[in-house]
Formats: sequence, C-alpha cells, structure tokens
Amino acid sequence: MTVRDPSLPDPFDRLSGRIVAEHRPWPRIEVQADIWTEVADRLSHGILNLLGLWGEPRTVHMAVADASDLSRIQVLSLTCPEGRYPSVGRVHPPAIRLERAIADLFTLVPVGLPDTRPWLDHGKWGVHAPLAAQRNDARPAEEYGFLLVEGENLHQLPIGPVHAGIIEPGHFRISADGETVVRLEERLGYTHKGIEALLQGADLERAARLACRCSGDSTVAYGLTFARAVEAALGWAPPARAVRLRALMAELERLANHLGDVGAICNDGGFAIMLAHCSVLREQVLREAVACFGHRLMMDCIVPGGVAADIDAAGSARVTALMANIRRRFQRLVELYDTTASLQDRTVGTGILRPALTARFGAGGYVGRASGRRCDARRWPGYPPYDELEFEIPVLQEGDVNARLWIRVGEVEQSIRLIEQILAKLPDGPIRTENGSSPANAASEGMAIVEGFRGDILAWVRIDATGRIERCHLRDPSWFQWPLLEAAIEGNIVADFPICNKSFNCSYSGHDL
Repeated sequence: MTVRDPSLPDPFDRLSGRIVAEHRPWPRIEVQADIWTEVADRLSHGILNLLGLWGEPRTVHMAVADASDLSRIQVLSLTCPEGRYPSVGRVHPPAIRLERAIADLFTLVPVGLPDTRPWLDHGKWGVHAPLAAQRNDARPAEEYGFLLVEGENLHQLPIGPVHAGIIEPGHFRISADGETVVRLEERLGYTHKGIEALLQGADLERAARLACRCSGDSTVAYGLTFARAVEAALGWAPPARAVRLRALMAELERLANHLGDVGAICNDGGFAIMLAHCSVLREQVLREAVACFGHRLMMDCIVPGGVAADIDAAGSARVTALMANIRRRFQRLVELYDTTASLQDRTVGTGILRPALTARFGAGGYVGRASGRRCDARRWPGYPPYDELEFEIPVLQEGDVNARLWIRVGEVEQSIRLIEQILAKLPDGPIRTENGSSPANAASEGMAIVEGFRGDILAWVRIDATGRIERCHLRDPSWFQWPLLEAAIEGNIVADFPICNKSFNCSYSGHDL
C-alpha cells in the first residue's frame, strides 16, 4: 500500500489545471468541473483516498491521496461562481458530512448531494453561513429530521446531547428491535465554536493558540500540524532539537490518551479496576508533562518555528525512568485483561467494523488499523524525526472492540520505545527559529498532515502578505470515524453502545470546530 506498483494506472493521470505555485509541499491545482467529477469517481472506486474537503466563499478545495501510496498527495480547487459545485458525496459517502458543513458555513451548494440537512448549523448562531462573502440572515431553528426506520416492533432511544460525567455533547438516536440495534444516527455540531472564523486575520501567535484548542486531548498534535503547515508555507525550518522535542511531546500525548482509553473501555465492560490502574499511569504521564513543559496537556508548547518549552537533563532522566515503570506495570494490566474471560466476552466480536468499509472511508488511527488498514502519517506521508526512529505499526483484521483495544496496547509499547529513543539522542542547540525564507510581502500556502492519537490531522493555511492568516482549515480524524461508529453498532445490543462508542472515542470538539 505504501509503494506504488508501477504497472498500475497513475490515479493522478489526466488531472490537469493551473498549478498554484505558492502552495507547498504538495501541489494544488485549480481544475474545472469535469476534473472535479472525475476525481470523485476515482474516490468512489477506491483509487484515491479523501483526505479533506473544505470551502471558501467562492471556492471548494479537496485533498486526495493515492490509495496505494499515501505519500502521493494533491489538492484540487474548483471555483464556484454561481455558488454550486458537483457533489463528491453523491458517489463517495465519506464526503457527505463535509459537504453539509461547507453548505452551513459558506452556502455553497453541492449539486446531487443525497443528504442536504444542516450539519453544524442548528439555527442558533444568529447568522447563516458565517464564513460566506455576504452573510445571510439567521436561519430559524427547526426540528432536525432524523432518517426514518421502518419495521414492526421498532422503538427509539434518544441518548444525549447531554451525557453523564465530563463529556462533550452529542446526540445519538438508536432505533432498536427489542435489544438489537437496527440503526444508530448521530447528530453533532453542539460544540461548534467558530475556530475557522476566529483564525481569519489572526497573527501566527494567536492562530497557533487557537489551533491548539480544537480538541484539548490532541493539543500537541493540532499544534504540530498547524506549525508544520505554516512552516511549509513560509519555508521555515525548525531547529533539530525542536523537531525531537515535538516528537517527544506528541508521544507523551499519545501515551497518556491510550492509557486512559484502555482503562475506560474496560470500565464500560464492567471491569473498573483496569480504569483505576490505567488512570494512575495516565496521571503520572500528565504530571511529568507539567513538570517538564509547564502544562499537563503541553498546550501552546509547539509554535511555528519550533517549541516554546524545553526539557532539562533532570526532566529527561525522570521521563526515562517513568517509561521503564509504565512498561513494567502496564504489561501486568495487559495480562490481566488477556486472562479475564468475562471482560473479553464484552469486547471480542462486539462492534465489528469491516475492513472494506474502513478502507472506503480512509479511516486512520486505531479505528483503521484494527480493521486491516495499514496507515500512519508518521510514515506516510511521513515527517521528521520519525524517519530516523524505529517503531512498528500494529495492524489487526478483526475490527471489533477487542482489536481496537489491542491496537492501543501495541501503540503504548511503541510510544514508550519512541520516547526512549528520542531522549537517548536529544541534540543540543536552539529550540526555535524566528522567520522563514519565503519572499517578503508575498502570500503563501501550506498544508501538513500529522498523526494524532486518533489518527491523521490535516491543516491547510493561506498566509497573506502581512503575515496574518487569510484562511485556515483544520480537519480532525473523527470526520471519517464518526460515521463508521454508526455501521459498527448495527446488529449489536443496546447495552453494547457505550463500549463501542468508547472504543472509537471520536472527538466531538475536533469534529465540530
């Protein structure tokens, strides 16, 4: 999948248009409607993977990758002078929610879209299409039309949007036949906070802070993705020490989240002792993060040009010792899980996500890798310093809750291994450079893809001649994972919804932006 077979047709063949020279590192091409439609067709046949789909007042953009070589990426742009464009979701379902969001934000109409209901806009904003060139009056709130489910003896269970505990809002409508789930339909958008509108006109410092707040549990990953997109646009090279420190923070974030998830999945299976012990390990990682970098979540520690916080020798020694301790203690917890039949009875065979559907949606992270998709943005398309580090990418085929848990177990082991490698060869030197190499007074564009703990995060940015953000789009991996939860829960019992949901652990905030 990662090395293109030269005997296969090139999926980018005949995709012609005007190349935008200021876009880096991958090409952006301004195309006509026929090329746009051709790309949609190639997406529907699995020749290309959809990486992102976003809008501007009169333009839509689409990032795609070669399905057989995820390092080959192109961005396509289509001008919509009449506010309309051929729908990608008409033939490729992963684009449907993205196009519904574009319609809410810009009033650009995807012609042929099979589902035209509002997605982010709940009629509460006070303005319709807030990012359009000319804002319209507020759209009146109206009852959301959930899809009909026909059959005898069906009943519906509404869950949320307010949930128990500290959790963001999201509504789930379950249609069930007795205890068997016939359909799950989600409604999100409750945490929409206008990040992309706030980014417009912001200087790089403020923009970096906003990017870090898209999804608090992925603040390092978002900060790194935004910084790398800005650096690509401006020709900005961070120092070697900063590159390693970024990876250290990213792996600490990944480790903390996976530890928390393993415990939470087991807790939803009725095995609270795993949550207690995993929470202790997660807390130790967070405490070491604040001791070394000044913040439990390492928020605002990654900035364009480098990092804003360094680690000293004592901190390195403490983290190294902590990794040895976590490796030893976590292995005992894994053995406990593996030998508790009553817990595995809740996870094995539950919430199965078929590999074909995973591939169609291009789902990344533990969701994709638990269903046979070999993907990891640290390798494909790749970015430093991971090209200099040794790590494995765990992949399973079963696609159930148990597989998603074991992928996390494997990634915990790999993150510990990576942290030890980074600290063993952490170079001396500065942690930030001050400016890039692009010509002054010139607009520039950049894009980056970074592996967060949920999967690949995408950032696209256009910087104007004054050095401020003209337009920025951030795409969470949850955009391609939330719909798959609906598929995975079908045929399971209602009582298994919480454990299936936790095994996906999609972000509400990162999705809603």
